[in-house]
Amino acid sequence: MARSRFRIFLASASATLILSAALVTAQGQQFPAPDPERGFAFGDSDLDGKLTLDEFRDLLLNGARLKNAAAKKPQANPENLFRQLDADRDGSLILAEYRQMAALFRLGQGGGMGPFAKARAKARPDAKDEAIEAVSKPITSEQIKFFEAKIRPVLATKCVSCHSDQAAKVKGGLRVDTREGLLRGGDLGPAIVPGRPDESRLIAAIRHEDESLQMPPKGGKLADEVIADFEAWVTMGAPDPRDAPALASKAKARSTPVADKEIEEDRRGWAFQIPKAQTPPKLNDAAWPKTDVDRFLLAGLEAQGLRPVDDADRRPLIRRASFDLCGLPPSPEEVEAFVFDTAPDAFAKVVDRLLASPRFGERWGRHWLDVARFAESSGKANLLYSNAWRYRDWVIAALNADKPFDAFVKEQVAGDLLPATTPRERADHLVATGFLALGSKTHNTQNRQQFLVDLADEQVDATSQAFLGLTVACARCHDHKFDPISQRDYSALSGIFQSTQTRYGTLPGLVQNANPSPLIELPEAAKAPSAQPTLTPDRLAALKVQLADLIKVRDALTPDENFTPKGFQTRTRVAMLKFRVASYKPDGTPRTYAMGAVDRPEPVDSPFYVRGELEHPDGTTPRGLIRVLCADSPPPIKEGSGRLELVNWLASRKNPLTARVMVNRVWLHLFGRGLVATPDNFGAAGQPPSHPELLDTLAASFMDQGWSVKGLIRRIMLSRAYQLASTHDPKAFAVDPDDALVWRMSPRRLEAEPLRDAILAVSGKLDLTPPVGSPVGLAGEGPAGPFRGFQQDAQDRHRAVYLPVVRDLLPESLSLFDFADPSLPAGERATTSGATQALYLMNSPFVIRQAEAAASRLLTDRTDDVARIELAYRRFLSRPPTSPEVDRARAFLDGFSKGDLTGLAAWTAFCQALYASGEFRYLD
Repeated sequence: MARSRFRIFLASASATLILSAALVTAQGQQFPAPDPERGFAFGDSDLDGKLTLDEFRDLLLNGARLKNAAAKKPQANPENLFRQLDADRDGSLILAEYRQMAALFRLGQGGGMGPFAKARAKARPDAKDEAIEAVSKPITSEQIKFFEAKIRPVLATKCVSCHSDQAAKVKGGLRVDTREGLLRGGDLGPAIVPGRPDESRLIAAIRHEDESLQMPPKGGKLADEVIADFEAWVTMGAPDPRDAPALASKAKARSTPVADKEIEEDRRGWAFQIPKAQTPPKLNDAAWPKTDVDRFLLAGLEAQGLRPVDDADRRPLIRRASFDLCGLPPSPEEVEAFVFDTAPDAFAKVVDRLLASPRFGERWGRHWLDVARFAESSGKANLLYSNAWRYRDWVIAALNADKPFDAFVKEQVAGDLLPATTPRERADHLVATGFLALGSKTHNTQNRQQFLVDLADEQVDATSQAFLGLTVACARCHDHKFDPISQRDYSALSGIFQSTQTRYGTLPGLVQNANPSPLIELPEAAKAPSAQPTLTPDRLAALKVQLADLIKVRDALTPDENFTPKGFQTRTRVAMLKFRVASYKPDGTPRTYAMGAVDRPEPVDSPFYVRGELEHPDGTTPRGLIRVLCADSPPPIKEGSGRLELVNWLASRKNPLTARVMVNRVWLHLFGRGLVATPDNFGAAGQPPSHPELLDTLAASFMDQGWSVKGLIRRIMLSRAYQLASTHDPKAFAVDPDDALVWRMSPRRLEAEPLRDAILAVSGKLDLTPPVGSPVGLAGEGPAGPFRGFQQDAQDRHRAVYLPVVRDLLPESLSLFDFADPSLPAGERATTSGATQALYLMNSPFVIRQAEAAASRLLTDRTDDVARIELAYRRFLSRPPTSPEVDRARAFLDGFSKGDLTGLAAWTAFCQALYASGEFRYLD
């Protein structure tokens, strides 16, 4: 049975590819063609957005039936077809030309059958007719009794909690509470094939034929007699007397536009008002503040009868600033220079130096990558995104260059639509749109429409949280429960992204990939770097020979071998090697690709899906913006996807949220807590700002000063509030334990990346040269499986921001220390403490190796033990040791070094103890 299910799975993938060619069978019977874009993607083996004759031929003739058809039908000959479709005679087909295939053979689109049903119909022409006949036959009274006695009770007790309208979220998109739901199926296709239990997923699931699909998930396997009842039920045609339930009247009502009067009332919320600079309040202690930031904060403290603590000492202050801006500890020389600098602008000079450092973009770029849910694989089916690193590098470069934040926003959402003056600028704009392509995806979704709607949903969610601090995607199935965002608003925004072609790559020909996509080839004149090495002519020729031999092996597979692990492995190797060969120019230099987004040739308005269900469209919604956030009438979108109108609104002074949200993100990373404590949710379910006047004033000045992120950071860091000590004040703590009023600088634990980077920096082994590409980029497109168990962080001495981020396979040094979930936008990370963190610092080969390197460095740089101890404290903790600390260190070393002739082991243990100390891991 497992082999039967395996056969159906491969047949579906092959049929999607083969049927998309819209050819006729040897018997002359016609079948409807699925989405041509999907078929085009299956043929585009080099992911360049074009089909060469070889790719077109391989697409059409990769199956015995089509070979026979081509031999019997002259018009089905690939060369003839290619010439007819190649309208501009450039030797390749673009999607628009390929779309003419259906017109050429006068075949309709759609057809009402899912990819799995089409696969079966292709392999067995009578299957579709049998299924329709079985469903359309009248249900006898005996069949109704059987269903009510044997089938409905099991569905009700074992299935409906996860697969019905009653479920909070319908698992896998499958509903079993209606006849239509079972026939339509979910993400994997139809659940039942009437009359054919061996081809029905529901039967395979309850039989536990496949470890990855066993139902019910809890309570164990159903009894054998129950399974036999379901098999008998499907064999008799799956008679089911249930009709789909009537749609709720409330759901119907959601398709009605919200009245303007209601929207005006909703705009009264603080987050939906345009931010305006406020006059600083009058204070009892006018002498304490240095800046307006301090005046707003002190007013809040005075209202509660509180005072701020004393200013921080210079050593912890420069350590704080260095980690906050660059993610690295200051050198002992930098610390001492600041301590003895008596100039009034001494700290301002430190801040300016750190802002100008290339390390700034690496540190603050990582903050944004959390928000952008950056990763180098898809998750779920987990296919590699071998060009995701380009977006990472673009973010780092943009922040180092202090790119105005409004431009930063526009380029990520619509860079492909913006003007560019040079090829390099054009390439940067294209790379920036990788923001839309990076999200987690279920590439093995068989329902193409479901995949595209889910893709648009993920982009709505990422865009709205990243730039607006709103959870707009919560309105996918119903009006937002808390915020004035209607389902119609969601549908309007979704249409913008449904009109966008997301180019993320992933190879066609992989069993787990039913939804491949082209990549974007960057302009050659841009001279963009490549993660792939240049190949010699001999090496490139050898790869081509290897590919040719592998294709021969694939073509020699028997029909039965096609459905075995050997067949799957062979096809996967062909796909990966074909892309590798095609990604090189004839001279052996690599082509440069990027993930990103472009407009679809034909924009669409999204259907209004009642309850978010594809099965229940209720008209369409014109592409548009979120009405409550538009003080003026939203601009109509008449051409293109609407992304240009979207970014011009997102980055506008008339948008009440974009500047506020970014100001809050900056404040969060400098103080450990945002002025709005929920940085990704400025809606009613989030928390209100602790200092609304300060937030609005900073947001207004942020826009007034050209949206400069560095300027905003500098302004906040030069406040007296940022330079406070971390001293505990019992009175203030009793009133404000969360330090929302900023009566001190709260101690903060180092995040995963600065902790790892600091370990390397102190050992002297940190390589500050940015690498070209990524280990994922070097591996190329394909499955992420080879990265399982691959701990790149143990060998890589580059900064942690350059470590590979493969979803579900994160490096240990990141995952153990609360690295952000790369599948979701994350403006703030959790901070947890666990035994595994301590065990890592005690036992990790990486930490032990760096402790040994740090010890060797101390032994080389100083000859006296006391001098070594003092230097160690200055390197690790940015301060000299106290006399008791020197005494304890000497006692530790003396006790540890017995029998150790060189002393290296003792000093290694001493350095490792400093790595594990709370003072090394925390900022004051």
